[in-house]
Amino acid sequence: MKKNASTFNISELLEKASTAVSETEIGHITSFGDGVIQADGLDNVRMGELIDLGEGELGLTLNLNPDKVGIVALTRAAHLKPGSVVRSTGRILSINVSDDIIGRVVDPTGQAIDGGPAIPQGKMMLLERIAPGVMSRQSVSVPLQTGIKAIDAMIPIGRGQRELIIGDRGTGKSAIAIGTILNQADQNVICIYVGIGQKQSTLAQTKQILEERGAMSYTTIVNASASDPASMQFLAPYAGIAIAEYFLDQGKDVLIIYDDLTKHAQAYREISLLLRRPSGREAYPGDVFYLHSRLLERAARLNKNYGGGSITALPVIETQGNDVSAFVPTNVISITDGQIYLETDLFNAGMKPAINVGLSVSRVGSAAQIKAMKQVAGTMKLDLAQFRELQAFAQFSSDLDDRTKAQLDRGTRVNAVLKQGWDTPLKVEEQVVVIYAAVNGYLDPVQEKFLGDWEREYLEYIKDQASEILTSIRAEQKITDDTIEKLKQAIEAFNRRHSEWMLEA
Repeated sequence: MKKNASTFNISELLEKASTAVSETEIGHITSFGDGVIQADGLDNVRMGELIDLGEGELGLTLNLNPDKVGIVALTRAAHLKPGSVVRSTGRILSINVSDDIIGRVVDPTGQAIDGGPAIPQGKMMLLERIAPGVMSRQSVSVPLQTGIKAIDAMIPIGRGQRELIIGDRGTGKSAIAIGTILNQADQNVICIYVGIGQKQSTLAQTKQILEERGAMSYTTIVNASASDPASMQFLAPYAGIAIAEYFLDQGKDVLIIYDDLTKHAQAYREISLLLRRPSGREAYPGDVFYLHSRLLERAARLNKNYGGGSITALPVIETQGNDVSAFVPTNVISITDGQIYLETDLFNAGMKPAINVGLSVSRVGSAAQIKAMKQVAGTMKLDLAQFRELQAFAQFSSDLDDRTKAQLDRGTRVNAVLKQGWDTPLKVEEQVVVIYAAVNGYLDPVQEKFLGDWEREYLEYIKDQASEILTSIRAEQKITDDTIEKLKQAIEAFNRRHSEWMLEA
């Protein structure tokens, strides 16, 4: 298959434009305030071009008007005033990326901010780049394992997918994202975590967790904190995807997390209003949808002719009062390939991760699951959704028939199995043996208060006494008839060993 000619040529032109040095133009500032500069005299400057503000500070052109240019300062630029001289650089905004950027914390301009040495010179990657064309992509069919049972079983994510994590503040959105990074330790996936508008202390905690668990050896953090200018928060996700594309071009698999795009949209709204752009719904500019679509469309799984790499995007959106119908949430929902919806009521009830199964969906579905997971979790999502509806109905009735009671008891146990600490990801074969026991009724005789102990001890038992089951699932990617028999025997033997946890007959 030949490369998509139009896409290739446009990208090539942009690459050349990013390094082309035009004759330096000198402009003068006519007004400056709140990080936004209006300057005249820069007649040939380009959109997205870096502007030399003097004293080693830079700005970015975002408005091109007939008589003046709107520039956003990338730093505080406290020395500027009306009449100050600014110069064009001829360089489109790009970031220096090399293999040494892995394990580092950088700002959106590529400068190391972790106290370590500067990033060695590598390849300059454009922050704005056209997404891969349809002909260069292939279908999403390889799982990206999160290590979280509720997601891998019911809302599977594939390499090259864009799956939104959405919910109110404090419902565990970042925890799911960081837990997914921790699970990539042996998956040959490079991770990029983009922090937008977070407190510096929050970022320090995230970095410490990743270091303690050994995850920084395959992770890069791009940070634009709440104390940084809005321009840096606006650029952060584009810097992250530019780094991801550097590894994509090498045929590697990359996971990128945008935490979160709500603050990104707010930063862009601030910049746009200061640039006097027309405002629309909720005071956002009209192109805020395009802002996120051109970012998320750059996540893809390429075919072998283009290297076969992938970028999987997990954007995070914060809602208010569980309102998914607000402007930015509906925009991003329509761009992505599904969403993991976290609910405050479930979180407060002790269900962690607090995933609302009814509102969560993966549009890739079982195509992003190994056969073993399909075998054990095929009807799990529907059964759990029905259980939660039945559970709400049963609160108003004290007289339930035996069939309904049995369905509630089974649902309670499946629900309990899906509870999981964000920092304890499970390998897919471990998830399979746990879910098999739950959906096939082996937990039905276990007392509810012992369900957590049962799962923990059961996994240890399988690893010690029946490790060949895990080995077979990992190698075959499916549960053979022989493995099913061994698994049944192992579960029954384990239950007999722990008869004190069982309900009285």
